[in-house]
Amino acid sequence: MRTGTMRTLHAEFTAKPGCAEEIAERLAEYGRSVRAEPGNVIFAPNRREDDPDRFFVFEAYADEEAFQTHLAAPYGGPFNEALGPLIREPASVLTLLTPVE
Repeated sequence: MRTGTMRTLHAEFTAKPGCAEEIAERLAEYGRSVRAEPGNVIFAPNRREDDPDRFFVFEAYADEEAFQTHLAAPYGGPFNEALGPLIREPASVLTLLTPVE
C-alpha cells in the first residue's frame, strides 16, 4: 500500500492560432495513458469556456512515488515535445499544490 502525501498540480498553456483542436486530440490520447497509471488519482484536461485556446489540466497522484513514476513514463517526453510547437508559452506552466488538511 502506498503511503505519503498526495501530489497535485495543474498545468496551463495556450494554443497557438489554429492549434487548439490538435492539442485537444493529443491531450485526450495522453490522458488515457496517464489515467491508466497505477498511482494516478485524476488527470482532467479542460478548456476555458471564455477562451477555448487556453487549456487547464488538473492532475493528482497517490504520492511522490506515483508522481515520479508518472514523470518517468515513456509517453510523457514525446507528448511534451509534440506540445511545445503548438503552444504560445515556452512550456506548460506548472503549479505544484499542497493539500490543506
